[in-house]
Amino acid sequence: MEKEQLKQQLKQQIVQFLNLTSIQPGDIKDDEPLFGEGLGLDSIDSIELIVLLSREYGVTIQDPKEGRKVLVDINTMADYIIAHKTK
Repeated sequence: MEKEQLKQQLKQQIVQFLNLTSIQPGDIKDDEPLFGEGLGLDSIDSIELIVLLSREYGVTIQDPKEGRKVLVDINTMADYIIAHKTK
């Protein structure tokens, strides 16, 4: 899967998996922060994103510090999946 396709898929999965009813996948910018000022996700959402990465891509994140580095934005998540994907 190419990176652009992966990023679009991630946006769709985030909206669906986190039940973000007021946001469309196209509204999420590739470099928009997922937490805080950007998309406004919280710590519960980060756990759900880690589960999503594990279930959909076979990517395991066990260290919270690593999770904070990976779950920055769509670009960072896509790069991490490409580098660590097992499925």
